[in-house]
Amino acid sequence: MTRLIDLVPPHVLGFESYVPSRPDEVLRRQYGVDALLRLNNNENALGPPQAAREALAAFPPVQGAVYPNGDCHFLREALGRAFGKDPGQFLVGNGSCEVITSVIKAFCQPGDAIVTADKTFAVYEWVAAFSGIETRLVPLKDYALDPEAMLEAVTERTKIVFVCNPNNPTGSWWDKAVLERFLERLAGRAVVVLDEAYREFAESPDFPDGMDVLERHLNVLVFRTFSKMYGLAALRVGYLCGAVESVDFVRRTHLVYSVNAPGQLAARAAVEDGAAHVKATRRMVAQARGYLRGVFDSLGLEHVSGEGNYIMARVPVPDTLLYRLLMRQGVMVRTMTGFRFPNWIRVTLAEQPAMEAFAAALRKSLDGR
Repeated sequence: MTRLIDLVPPHVLGFESYVPSRPDEVLRRQYGVDALLRLNNNENALGPPQAAREALAAFPPVQGAVYPNGDCHFLREALGRAFGKDPGQFLVGNGSCEVITSVIKAFCQPGDAIVTADKTFAVYEWVAAFSGIETRLVPLKDYALDPEAMLEAVTERTKIVFVCNPNNPTGSWWDKAVLERFLERLAGRAVVVLDEAYREFAESPDFPDGMDVLERHLNVLVFRTFSKMYGLAALRVGYLCGAVESVDFVRRTHLVYSVNAPGQLAARAAVEDGAAHVKATRRMVAQARGYLRGVFDSLGLEHVSGEGNYIMARVPVPDTLLYRLLMRQGVMVRTMTGFRFPNWIRVTLAEQPAMEAFAAALRKSLDGR
């Protein structure tokens, strides 16, 4: 009889499965706290826009028996109106992670490679690994993606370059000029995925808008999500936009019916009536960023923060130890060893009471070590 392990490809055997955190109620019992302040996943503390809340509340339970629209027809139409594009230029997935998988399946086969940074959103690397695709990781330079080194890493085997802009977790970003020079020098030799999961948080006029960029560069695909700015992380809705031909290739590998009906309704409402929510969220994030920078400065801790709703800090103890100390006070942050930033933590920027609670817990943890 053939052993089960003999049926598994070598690249899967060598892949370590990701272990997500336990449910909050389990963690509360484990750490003996009544409440848990979630500052680990860059969720929007303001929740969804009002229009999305109303769309969810109006969803008839009886519709739970009916399959959702398979290709998110009305949501793609809403996206088309919002960005002035053909709905056929959009593909919606069960979060951007599913879209990443579809893009890699569409353009890569064993023997191919992708290029990305060594300290960025890890799902590009993970999906490539369990697909048998090589990942060429390029070190950051001053906490930012290095365009020169990334160009040097591209070979004839490279099919996709992933550019996380702003970068998660450092918040660094390429401005319009840097991105344009990079694309011109790459000269269409590979697909460029411009991951703009945190684009809506950026306010600088020099921040590039991928929706414009892709009109000049047909090899660019733009990723965005409803999980961060629009507070719909539980519903898992992400999307890509690109040239119709490019999106058609990706659609061939993409599962249909993967986005549930409430998620489609809420995302559509957020696109059509979320402007006030974006403004309020940006105000909250700016205040929190300024406050935490002051806290870290007062403690003498190095910190890094650009765009996005998060900030990183280097701590004088192992990040895993600090995680436990904070959890015993009901505060959850992201340890960064998994991002190859040992002894760093990443903190979601949220409302002022949450930031003050984190600061108090941090001071107590560091004072008591």
